[in-house]
Amino acid sequence: MSYYLIKIAVTTLLVVAISEIAKRSSLIGAILASVPLVSVLAMIWLYIDTKDVEKVTALASSVFWLVLPSLALFLVLPPLLKMGLNFYLSLGVSVAVTVVCYFVMVSVLNQYDVKL
Repeated sequence: MSYYLIKIAVTTLLVVAISEIAKRSSLIGAILASVPLVSVLAMIWLYIDTKDVEKVTALASSVFWLVLPSLALFLVLPPLLKMGLNFYLSLGVSVAVTVVCYFVMVSVLNQYDVKL
């Protein structure tokens, strides 16, 4: 049980630290947020939990393919906010567009027999 609490604490502290740093410097916050910390932590936790390199490899490969559609959020959100749309509405629309992009990417990958 304490291992799960450590995982939660480390992951939470990183997210909070990045958001606090971003208040002071959007550049440094963006650099830290763009580093795939969550993915790296997930791979570390997965390896510690399973010692299975194949599972880590599969996760890394899947993350690679799904990073591409996740970029839609960062393309859609800024223009919506600049148009004066409410933050939460803009975020919701951006997330919805991203979800659609995920489905499209998974469909395309399935057509090429790429298994996630």
